[in-house]
Amino acid sequence: MKQKQFNFPHTFVILFFVVLFCAVLTYMIPMGQYDTIEVSYEQNGETKTRTVLDADSFRYVTDENGNKVNYKAPIFGTDDVGGKIGFLNYAFEGLVSGDKWGAAVGVAAFILIVGGAFGIMFRTGAVENAIFAAIGKTKSKEFLIIPVLFLLFSAGGAIFGMSEEAIPFVMIVAPVMVMMGYDAVVAVMITYGATQIGFATSWMNPFSVSVAQGLSGIPIMSGAGLRAFSWVFFTAFGIVFTMFYARKVKKNPLASYSHDSDEYFRQDAAGKDVKNIKLGVGDILVLITLLVTIVWVIWGVVAHGYYIPEITAQFFIMGLVSGIIGVIFKLNDMKTNDIATSFQKGAADLLGAALVVGMARGVLVVLGGSDPSVPSVLNTVLHAAAGAIGQLPAAVSAWFMYIFQSIFNFFVTSGSGQAALTMPMMAPLSDLVGVTRQVAVLAFQFGDGFTNLVVPTSGALIGCLGAARMDFGQWVKFSIKLMAFLFIFSTIFIVAAVLMGYN
Repeated sequence: MKQKQFNFPHTFVILFFVVLFCAVLTYMIPMGQYDTIEVSYEQNGETKTRTVLDADSFRYVTDENGNKVNYKAPIFGTDDVGGKIGFLNYAFEGLVSGDKWGAAVGVAAFILIVGGAFGIMFRTGAVENAIFAAIGKTKSKEFLIIPVLFLLFSAGGAIFGMSEEAIPFVMIVAPVMVMMGYDAVVAVMITYGATQIGFATSWMNPFSVSVAQGLSGIPIMSGAGLRAFSWVFFTAFGIVFTMFYARKVKKNPLASYSHDSDEYFRQDAAGKDVKNIKLGVGDILVLITLLVTIVWVIWGVVAHGYYIPEITAQFFIMGLVSGIIGVIFKLNDMKTNDIATSFQKGAADLLGAALVVGMARGVLVVLGGSDPSVPSVLNTVLHAAAGAIGQLPAAVSAWFMYIFQSIFNFFVTSGSGQAALTMPMMAPLSDLVGVTRQVAVLAFQFGDGFTNLVVPTSGALIGCLGAARMDFGQWVKFSIKLMAFLFIFSTIFIVAAVLMGYN
């Protein structure tokens, strides 16, 4: 009798039941809230300020009789007066939450517009021709591409917090990997996977370690030695892990976790004579446009702090210029209307990823939001976790800080946002249990960064999977072993940091 194959639930299904679970929690766990304070810290010679919670100000919300009040998320509708969001409104409310600088609405717009821009570029056929031409000339050295790209993207995550920026690179790298005999999993690993390993082990990431250290009252960029060593270690491990998997897929394509979905990329190579493909003037101009855009984005992020609005505009310009070049040089018989239709198709291809961003944000919305000064279930959970950790021995407390940050990242995937909520509590708590604040920041980094590789609430992850034509279930099946190794190594690093008095 043939065994039934387990089909991993669709991301939409997973998030629906997560939101349902959170809605039930609002009936069981009373609301709590904190007061907030402004905290200042020095970063790169500038004084930065951030609004954070006052760890000693927690209180339950009570009614006129002194009874604790529950949020009790309704099934449907939005209570503008009480702020309650209906459970079945999670997709809409999540999608429109936040602003253009991040959260759901900004990330969703970024995903759709970048998808549209690359839809135009891919319509010209220039990128496809370049891929085939490159494959024909790098047969003997193709395996070196994996460690080189992994190292570069890991450095990007460590130096300037690269995350959502990996989405457009997946669009380029995924077809390259598939055409070389690897798969889309390898493409996601050497782009997004590498950025998150770099993000988690960074010694200078301005969006996580710098904010966390500033809020913890320790010098910015301090403790760089151990962090730099951890970056080298985890990056080397990531490269080896990815190369072993890539070699296995090369030998046996059916061993790929994305073999079926990779058919989308394999169809492009069907019937094409790779050896005889030559790049024309129009192709070269489109590729130059892509290269200039990449350099422009990196320069903007590093030198001027460009973020989602600016980066989105940069890629939109890239798509528009590519379309104009395609029309002028008649690449793939491209006409003016093809610019619009290919933009629409490119955006449509990533619509599912954009919707997931909204649904994921809906999880947080149903719990009452992430503002510590607004009554919510999340505040109560945060307070209870801090209290439980404070009762444990030093090394165990540090390890549970790591576990807590890993779980909390499911609800608040923003590195700086999570730091603002958790570090004002974890830093003084570390003093009480005999753990240095530097260790508390390290636990935050590992917990926040590594789980970005697997939480379905990460817009960047889902966007990258969408760009690679993979679903979340395929990625989870691959990443289970990876996450197990990262968990073990992280535990060893944290315990060792406690024992050596890392400061």
